[in-house]
Amino acid sequence: MNIRSAINLEDLRTLARRKLPRIAFDFIDGGADDERCLARNREAFARHQLVPRYLRDVSRRDQSSVLFGRSYASPFGISPTGLAGLWRPGADLMQAQAARDANVPFLLSSSSNDALEEVVAAAPQHTWFQMYCTSDERINADFVRRSTEARVPVLVVTVDIPVNSNRERNRRNGFSRPFRMTPAVVLEAMGHPAWVLRYLRTGGIPMMRNWQPYAGEGATAAQVADLFGTLTPAPMVNWDTIRHIRSAWKGPLLLKGILHPQDAREAQRLGVDGLVVSNHGGRQLDAAPSPLDMLPRIRAAVGPGMTLILDSGVRRGSDVVIARCLGADACIFGRPVLYGVAAAGPAGAARAIQIIRGEIDMVLAQIGCRSFADLDGSYLVAGLQDPVGAPAPADAARSLARVA
Repeated sequence: MNIRSAINLEDLRTLARRKLPRIAFDFIDGGADDERCLARNREAFARHQLVPRYLRDVSRRDQSSVLFGRSYASPFGISPTGLAGLWRPGADLMQAQAARDANVPFLLSSSSNDALEEVVAAAPQHTWFQMYCTSDERINADFVRRSTEARVPVLVVTVDIPVNSNRERNRRNGFSRPFRMTPAVVLEAMGHPAWVLRYLRTGGIPMMRNWQPYAGEGATAAQVADLFGTLTPAPMVNWDTIRHIRSAWKGPLLLKGILHPQDAREAQRLGVDGLVVSNHGGRQLDAAPSPLDMLPRIRAAVGPGMTLILDSGVRRGSDVVIARCLGADACIFGRPVLYGVAAAGPAGAARAIQIIRGEIDMVLAQIGCRSFADLDGSYLVAGLQDPVGAPAPADAARSLARVA
């Protein structure tokens, strides 16, 4: 199978699995503990059914979306994924350029390998910046300063990592700090020679360039990674931290990782412009609920005016449509695009976007909806209102039983 023959996002995952050694693939693919949260994220979408409306003119469909005053071609974007350069050198730039070409947002991780300023310069209207708050307030302030000077359009602060999680696949594979290529890892990796050659040619573990300025002149990639590990996670981060960032940052501000309606209301009270409803792709708290299940409650808590973006578990165009029906303005997903990049570089990132875009268009036509903006709960089975005078489903079932 090559990238052109991939017909869904799972195909990209299969291709990436073939291309990457286990230690690298599992880092992308895995979750926390028993990985039940990973499964829960997908099961949440499977519980919802779309009800089609027919005999409507759907010869033209519009899936464009407006986020923070800018019109995007589709209602989705690319989630932040750290250390992407380990899977393919230049992966952050590849994703940003694919987002630019497709006119969708790309959320650059602060733990990226390509530098914030370089990526924003390559895709200035499409690169949002995701930052982790650290235990050093000066670094937090400097990330805001750098984002301002680079003219980042949207700043996203991830809040759902108070401590590191128990990612057992990583532990079993030896993916930890300090990172060492053990003989067992090297032996397994030799089955993926293209990745090994890229890894060796680029000098091993790639530099986390956003953090390089804080590590001192001449710091190695390993030393920069160690600095990142000492500064994050930062369990002392609290609402005062967000208040300071809100005061310093003049553009649209999102919090990523909100799941509780009360936290959503507090963010709104502090002047946060939007939320990414997310459980970090099942990589943090294995017992966390799916964002899709929490989405209607958060929408009810903040009202219609606050931007809500759904993250975690999105793998189909129908998922994006369902999320919109439940209150999301857009969705983001990270693993599938990174699978595509790992498998085929820029062409893989473009293919992931193309697949989801095509599925959304098809689903809109199938359910009789010309515009993504027109979607609401009435397109879901759970949102249907019974016709006046019609029996409730339970009463109808009892009536049929009597006739039988």
